[in-house]
Amino acid sequence: MLITSREQRRWVVPKGNTMATLNLHEAAAEEAFEEAGIFGIPCPTAIGEYRYRKRRADGTTRNVTVAVFPLAFQRQADQWPEQDEREVRWFGLAEAADAVDEPELKRLIANFRVPPVVPGLAQRIMPTSQRTNREKFPMMRWFQSLMPQQGRFFDLFEAHAATLVAGAEALALLLQGGDTIDENIAEIVRREHQADDITREVLHDVRRIFVTPFDRSAITDLIGVMDDAIDQMNATGKTIALYELNEFEPQMRDMSGIIVEAARVTAEAIPLLRHLNENAGRLHDLTARLIQLEGHADDIHEAGLKALFKRLGKTQPMDFIVGQEVYSHLERIVDKFEDIANEVQGLVIDHA
Repeated sequence: MLITSREQRRWVVPKGNTMATLNLHEAAAEEAFEEAGIFGIPCPTAIGEYRYRKRRADGTTRNVTVAVFPLAFQRQADQWPEQDEREVRWFGLAEAADAVDEPELKRLIANFRVPPVVPGLAQRIMPTSQRTNREKFPMMRWFQSLMPQQGRFFDLFEAHAATLVAGAEALALLLQGGDTIDENIAEIVRREHQADDITREVLHDVRRIFVTPFDRSAITDLIGVMDDAIDQMNATGKTIALYELNEFEPQMRDMSGIIVEAARVTAEAIPLLRHLNENAGRLHDLTARLIQLEGHADDIHEAGLKALFKRLGKTQPMDFIVGQEVYSHLERIVDKFEDIANEVQGLVIDHA
């Protein structure tokens, strides 16, 4: 989504000056609303920077560096402050990269990817009738076992990655509080059940398939850490439901923004495993991004715990313990995405 600048009417991303009361990613989200009416889940870890020369009101110019943050779109308002001052337009990524002037911004946009659209779970799992026939006719099962097969591992990995994206978004919405807490917890539970079905199917294929694209242990390790990530999201939701929480710390929301971004990056990386030789460079970049996100989440986690203890540790120790548990679950989720990065990087090293 691009907007036009006020004076030159050229296409740019929403941006503005830093704000004393807001962190950089929060200021970016505020600008996205003021200039384009956009609400979403901001990630506090920038995807990069670009530079340009900003023209002042007196006609002079100065160099400006802009940090760019990913924001998971939720909705666009009917009205916003600068609605009549700019044009707002949605672009495809390649088209958007062509529309902006700054070379560094062009590269940032061109290298960004949205989570892939994955068919529904029902299309990924073997029909019950097919399983029944295989069980009813031993000769068919014997014949199939002689045929070289690679299974549907890639399809199943991609379907699981889609559950991570959906679960992460539901978790981020959950940590915003409000009236939809129960609804978002239910969505996480639903996605976790879907992920369990997919994981079982992967493990079933590992046992029955004659030819697998990677070592069997690598397949089970990768789907295992992916499933651990959605399990930890589910554990976070259960903790929030158990303690009937409805208000959350800013650092918790920041960590959820990192989780949304980590899920998006994972959903981009997983389909690239189909062609490791061709995609080794891009997979290296994506796994580095996941590790960067995990490191930033650790910093936020530490700062959040310190702030929570300072506010509640001595006067409301039970509330502090509950908050500490939520932080612990969020940290474990991000750690699992780092584990996914390590598993993917291992596949690149071993097979590319």
